[in-house]
Amino acid sequence: MLDLQKSSRNTPTPHIRRTPFPGPLTKHQCLSRLRHPKFLIINPWFRRNLALHYRARRGRVQVFRINVSGAKIVDSASEDDDAGNRDIRLPNHTKQVSHIAVDIGGTLAKVVFFNRAPEDGLGGRLNFTKFETDDIEDCIAFLKQLVDSRREQQQQPRNTGTGKKTRGGRGSAGQDEMCVMATGGGAYLFYDRLKSELGCEIVREDEMECLISGLDFFITEIPDEVFTYSEENPMAFEEPREDIYPYLLVNIGSGVSMIKVSGPGANEFERIGGSSLGGGTLWGLLSLLTGAKSFDDMLEMSQKGDNTAVDMLVGDIYGTDYGRIGLKSTTIASTFGKVFKKNMSASNGTGKPEFKPEDISKSLLFAISNNIGQIAYLQATKHDIHNIYFGGSFIRGHTATMNTLSYAIRFWSQGSKRAYFLRHEGYLGAVGAFLRHQPRNWGRRKSFGEDGGQRIFQATRKE
Repeated sequence: MLDLQKSSRNTPTPHIRRTPFPGPLTKHQCLSRLRHPKFLIINPWFRRNLALHYRARRGRVQVFRINVSGAKIVDSASEDDDAGNRDIRLPNHTKQVSHIAVDIGGTLAKVVFFNRAPEDGLGGRLNFTKFETDDIEDCIAFLKQLVDSRREQQQQPRNTGTGKKTRGGRGSAGQDEMCVMATGGGAYLFYDRLKSELGCEIVREDEMECLISGLDFFITEIPDEVFTYSEENPMAFEEPREDIYPYLLVNIGSGVSMIKVSGPGANEFERIGGSSLGGGTLWGLLSLLTGAKSFDDMLEMSQKGDNTAVDMLVGDIYGTDYGRIGLKSTTIASTFGKVFKKNMSASNGTGKPEFKPEDISKSLLFAISNNIGQIAYLQATKHDIHNIYFGGSFIRGHTATMNTLSYAIRFWSQGSKRAYFLRHEGYLGAVGAFLRHQPRNWGRRKSFGEDGGQRIFQATRKE
């Protein structure tokens, strides 16, 4: 093995070309230059090329390019289906996809994978599904099925889109080694278990970078994905665009992270704040105060609730609006502000009053959402950012949550800042991990190519 760190001072330096080559070196060029050890030390650019080829031989380097031409969110066949789980149709992506992505958070584990169209069709679908992290064994069992299915598919002949069929297999040209791209805290917590039970390589990716890669992809490439929300116009979709920086990503999962993204570079993002009061807080409090068994049960209860039964409003104090400072009579002055008064009144009567779990659910949902919205506004103001994207599984397309967050941003910024939401808001990290199945010196966006006049998304990292 060649030692790149040591060299003999008495060894004469060969005449070598020190200017960069016009493109990446081939494997043959890399190996032919091994006869000149000094070249490896002097030219770090060459060392990177050699490292890429060396890792490629071990199956570590993958280049994943996704054809997003004609991409479209598939309409659900049932109104009961979760809108955030709807597939994305990729009719022009014909290359084999052998990897799977999973984002394991403190509350939910989100899975993203690609399924090809039937044998006589082209393209395929990007699929989305989720599990509660407490039921991680169900998630791992599902991943195991996908891994086994991918291995079988690699042995089957496939349509390349040119009328010819090729047979895949381990080590075949154009075939990737089976692996699972994992992100989130669970990628570390459950790493050994994933590796042993799935029997394939588990590639762990940085959580923040994956969130940003996923959001960049949705903003720039997927029609009818990003939208604004208001009571007057519930879902006003935004067209995909590329002039997206700077922006603030507010990712609401178990907790809340706020990330300022200044550009497409690897070091052009920063976590500028957050809050421990997030989805996990709501879930925990409602588990204590209501009989809800899941987060979806809590959201469903909140839709039927009336928060004014427990919250004190401006109208309860003034009897009307407080127009001088812009407060409506329906503005919440104190979360759970009526509970103490009702308890005191009941103590003089027959006993404690009973509060409906639906009313408690709606009150707490408003409290958490208002708090996040105001912190997001303050961070955006401090860093002079006008576009705020809300992601994470806390939202889940829930209208009361989106309306509260959107209203908070409009109210405090007096309309100078905009709140954006996504139909797949809970899958930013998983999609980002899916896209990052590629060389280590690549990572995010800004490498759009043309393939027969069709749009190609290839996440890349600027050096």
